[in-house]
Amino acid sequence: MVEIGKVGLVFNSYGGRMSEIPESETPFPHRAGNIFKIQYSVNWNEEGEEADKNYIDQVRQLYSFMEPFVSKNPREAYLNYRDLDIGTTDNGKNSYSEGQVYGVKYFKIISTGW
Repeated sequence: MVEIGKVGLVFNSYGGRMSEIPESETPFPHRAGNIFKIQYSVNWNEEGEEADKNYIDQVRQLYSFMEPFVSKNPREAYLNYRDLDIGTTDNGKNSYSEGQVYGVKYFKIISTGW
């Protein structure tokens, strides 16, 4: 188990009628087969790099712990809930490979030519 400190989880229930609408019919593809949307969050007031690293590490530990219980291949994400590990660029420029992460995780687009 992980000690999560100030990390919070919010569960929004899905299923029911949402599963009846094909994911290609709306801009929101996360429908059939999803029981919950889980939002991971952490807030802190402490300043400094050590505090930043500590709290971000707490979220990452919980995120890793949850891996067996959530979607796979890809592990999906909801666009309006920003993910620091998806939403930053390594080289300061937007590239196809960096943008492809959004297409796969946020929009469920698995293609090399979108």
